[in-house]
Formats: sequence, C-alpha cells, structure tokens
Amino acid sequence: MEFNKRAPASISRHGLSRRDFLFAGAAVTAACLLPHEAVAGVVRVFSAERSLRFYNTHTDEKMKAVYWSEGTYVPQALLDISRILRDHRTGEMKEIDTSLLDLLCALQQKLESAGPFHIISGYRSPETNALLGMISKGIAKNSLHTEGKAIDIRLPGYELKTVRRAALDLQIGGVGYYPLSDFVHVDVGRVRYW
Repeated sequence: MEFNKRAPASISRHGLSRRDFLFAGAAVTAACLLPHEAVAGVVRVFSAERSLRFYNTHTDEKMKAVYWSEGTYVPQALLDISRILRDHRTGEMKEIDTSLLDLLCALQQKLESAGPFHIISGYRSPETNALLGMISKGIAKNSLHTEGKAIDIRLPGYELKTVRRAALDLQIGGVGYYPLSDFVHVDVGRVRYW
C-alpha cells in the first residue's frame, strides 16, 4: 500500500503521525458507512497512483496500467484497459466504467494482491450477450457487461471463495459466485449477490 507523498514532518520515526492515523481511521469508518462512494475514497486516500494488472484468458494478452495518477484518470491507460477487456468474440470495445476499475483496485488492496486479474468476460457486445443468453440461462438480458460495468474474474493464488468474500465485504455492487465455471462476477450496479 502506498501513501500520498506528504511533507516529511507528517511522518514520525514510528511510521504514521497521530494525525495521519486518525485520518486513516476516519476514512475506514466512512467506508463502512457509505460503501460505494467511500471505498473509492479509501482507495484515493491511500494511493498516489492506482494500477491494475490483467491477463485475458481468451486472447493471452497481458497488461499493467496505472489508470489514475496525480488526482486524475489517465486517458491512454483507460483506452488500453478497454482494449484488453473488449468483447473477444467480435473485437468490439466499449469504455469501461472507472467505478469498476476502482472496485477492482479496492478488491486488490483488500486481498493484498499484486497479481493480475484473469479476465473471463469483460465487455460484451449486445450480440454476444444475446448469443450467450441462448446458450445459458445464467446470462442476464440487460447485463451490465454490455455497459462496461461488469467483469468476470479469477485471481491466481486466491481461492475463488476468498475473492467472493472480499468482494461481498466491499458492499459496492453485484457479486456472483460461479465455482463450477471458476470465476467471480463483480459489477457496479446495485448491491446484491447470487
């Protein structure tokens, strides 16, 4: 975990100053009271940068991107993330919601992981979603995947149930558990689970 750079006087020889410690405690408390907005706030408080690593299981592509730096989202990184999360069946891309990226970053921090998220499904074109809906009953007709607000993932080195539990603890959006297919679905819709 990386802290914002502050004046050297704010860091004592024992680590955080009392003020920083109290501020961090207030931020964590806020995260518990106001889940969606606060988790993004906690990520912002403790990170000078936000980065994510991905591995696309369908295309074998890998990437690491600093998608937020110096108080703003990085346009080129957002484009690169949209590219790796594209619909691998059609090649169609859609801008990925930055709230989803912040959710993944919060999940990564909660699990204390630096490893890449393995992408099972990122963005899905409406055509792909309709096709998958004909094959499987578990595909929502108006899936948040078609809006760039959902992703199906696994995280090597972590049991699927551990990733699910961490996502549920964040209380940010939807969490779906698919142990037979070996992935967890997370989205930035309303808080719910299945």
